[in-house]
Amino acid sequence: MNRMINADLHCHSVISDGTLTPEALAERAKANGVELWALTDHDEVGGQDRAMAAARAHGLPYLTGTEISVTFAQQTVHIVGLGFDPHNTALVQGLRRTRGGRSERAQEMSDGLAKVGIKNAYEGALQYVGNPELISRTHFARHLVETRVCSDTSEVFRKYLTEGKPGYVPHRWARLQEAVQWITEAGGIAVIAHPARYGFTPNEEYALFSEFKTHGGRGVEVVTGSHSSQEAVRYAETALEFDLVASRGSDFHSPDESRIDLGTLPLLPGQLTPVWELLADRIQ
Repeated sequence: MNRMINADLHCHSVISDGTLTPEALAERAKANGVELWALTDHDEVGGQDRAMAAARAHGLPYLTGTEISVTFAQQTVHIVGLGFDPHNTALVQGLRRTRGGRSERAQEMSDGLAKVGIKNAYEGALQYVGNPELISRTHFARHLVETRVCSDTSEVFRKYLTEGKPGYVPHRWARLQEAVQWITEAGGIAVIAHPARYGFTPNEEYALFSEFKTHGGRGVEVVTGSHSSQEAVRYAETALEFDLVASRGSDFHSPDESRIDLGTLPLLPGQLTPVWELLADRIQ
């Protein structure tokens, strides 16, 4: 497959915290000129069969995907898995354990919001959840916008859902080694998602990439919805430094919320090896 294709290998459906079904995403990806697609719901592979069938119906090449939440240096980091067997037992069970703490965390978030006068936020957030196991801050944000507590989701996060704010509750996710192992043992490739978002110090970031490589991680998102053009250049250099393949994905969640639509990102820099070149035999 040509390395300069319009691949979009990071997006979310109603199975996690997106607002569109896997079928609607496949249709949107095809309409926007995507040439290789992956659905990467958070800590979940329950939408993979639907996404694969919808992609096939549109003649859209497809890679299986997920986005696993891990804790590294006291904060949440996301590892995207691509091209794996979505029915692999160890992967499915590992993701189930990772999801397990979300409901309890959501109740604690709701309690924190109640203390500042925002009542019944848990019940409100549930109205936006396709899968109650995957309730997240995004669902709380949508509820607070709908009830006019805030004007948009960015304001919700800024005022209520980031560290030090009333609705923030940290969560202990999977370990980096576990996430990479689940993906690779299921036949896929592990990719560090949107690395510029974490705000690590240079030493912390070097430790992340070094440990990721040690555990068998193979790729990094270079071009993604939250990266500036300068950040794409920076992580292209990081990919070369650590001998990682490069991935590309919009991180699309919703037509009303996402800054970047499916299939509208710049192409990968030409000197990089795209992740799909290593997964040619896994494209559906």
